This record gives sequence, structure tokens and C-alpha cells, in this order.
Amino acid sequence: MRDDDILIGSLMEESWLTLEQVAAACTVEPEWLIIHIEEGLFPQTESVAGTWRFSSESLLRARRMRQLERDFDATPELAALVADMQEELDTLRAQLRRRGQG
Repeated sequence: MRDDDILIGSLMEESWLTLEQVAAACTVEPEWLIIHIEEGLFPQTESVAGTWRFSSESLLRARRMRQLERDFDATPELAALVADMQEELDTLRAQLRRRGQG
């Protein structure tokens, strides 16, 4: 392993959020996140040495899903599907902006 690899790994770790941080940001109990992770509704989330790590995209997804479940009484699966669609729309809009069409 090169020194560059260690430095890059350290920088990447700083961008991850913990289970507790995401739960607090979404005003949910950590168990809510764990249930959703176990159901496969957070594909970008990973566990490293028994500690769940979330990206900023996962935080946004968690907030969207929680809002859908709360405001529309959506099931977790439906909330995840809508979150998938919102993420796809975000990606397409960003592509349009880069092309100067948005």
C-alpha cells in the first residue's frame, strides 16, 4: 500500500457520516435506519468494522424517505422507490445544467 492510498483513504473517511449522525439529521431513531438498511433500501451504505457509514447522498435519501413515510404514510419500499426516482431526476437535471440546457 502506498502512502498516497493511505492519504486518500483518510480523506474519504472524513466525508462519511455515522448512523447516529444520520439518524439525528433525519430526526429518527437509529433503529429506523437499521431496518431500512437490512431491507436493502440504502444501497450506497456500507459497514466497515461493524460501523455503518453513510455518504451525503445517503443522508439526502434518508431525509426524503422519512419525509415520504411521515407525510404520505408511505411504506418503506414505496418511499425508497420515490427516492430512487428523485435521485434519477437530480442526475438528469445536473446533466442538463452541464450541457447548458437547464
